[in-house]
Amino acid sequence: MGKLAAKELQRMLRNIKHDDRVLVPPQIGFDAGVHRLGDKLVAVATDPCTGVPKKWFGWLLVNYAASDVALFGANPEFCTITLLGPQPTRPSEFQKIMTQICKATEELGIAIVRGHTAMYESLKDIIGVCTVYGTVEPPRLITAKGAKPRDLILCTKPLGLETVTNYALTHKKTARQLFGIQKQAEYANLVPMQSCVKEALALSEVAGVHAMHDVTEGGFIAALNELAKASKTGFRVDQKKLIIPKEAYLLQNHLALSDRQLLSFSSTGTILAAVAPKAKQKVTETLQQIGLTATFIGEFTNKRRIIIQNNTETVFPNQADDPYTTIMAT
Repeated sequence: MGKLAAKELQRMLRNIKHDDRVLVPPQIGFDAGVHRLGDKLVAVATDPCTGVPKKWFGWLLVNYAASDVALFGANPEFCTITLLGPQPTRPSEFQKIMTQICKATEELGIAIVRGHTAMYESLKDIIGVCTVYGTVEPPRLITAKGAKPRDLILCTKPLGLETVTNYALTHKKTARQLFGIQKQAEYANLVPMQSCVKEALALSEVAGVHAMHDVTEGGFIAALNELAKASKTGFRVDQKKLIIPKEAYLLQNHLALSDRQLLSFSSTGTILAAVAPKAKQKVTETLQQIGLTATFIGEFTNKRRIIIQNNTETVFPNQADDPYTTIMAT
């Protein structure tokens, strides 16, 4: 994937001066930033969109950033949109995307405040950027640093679902051969699962949900490491408890990918959360009400980062190797 290495990103972040108005400044592993506005807090997230199925481009553009805001317990309320295309780009292409954007914002109750659309010779494909804003009362703010030792690790959706879904859409013929005609069609209709706004807001209402993080670029490996680093904890997870679609394994075998790459599959829309043991039942019921299954895959600990594989404890990978770009280009 295209993200900078954590070391290089950290070097960039050191250039930012401290400002008391900013409660959650730019940090690695945090889905959004937070600043004060009177007696309320504003959660802000910005995300790019490129290389996704065209039919869903505008919808995903909005939901990527809206999901990040919702993960902080804030209701997405306003957004700005930037659409940049190569020179020339037909106006009808921008028009299609804007129609998709407006559908997404209407579904979420988000008002579009401002935008920018232009064409540049240096670009090869259309790129979108969406910034979403939402307010949250200070006591209800949730951040990635809230996980505590003995908290349970919750996973809300199958790992690798985004990668398998987008492959089924963009590589229809091969996906039919690998997954079967029926499964390819089923996955092609699961793009809405790449939003986690609804469940993030529902979970934020449950006392005992201490931290949440979307499993995006770098997949399970990146997201769990980032949660642990932000919270200064370790963790212990059981690989047997991970829900990974059969089709993700088929992709792994087809492209000769490693187990580390499998666990790095981009899984946008899947939430990892730190949940107090006493909140387990309430979290399970909350997710059931919106059609999701709560899977508890381990717990946060004081020190080491461990994964149990074949009944043996091993050190959890400290670096993700997300093959998304390779998979989509194959």
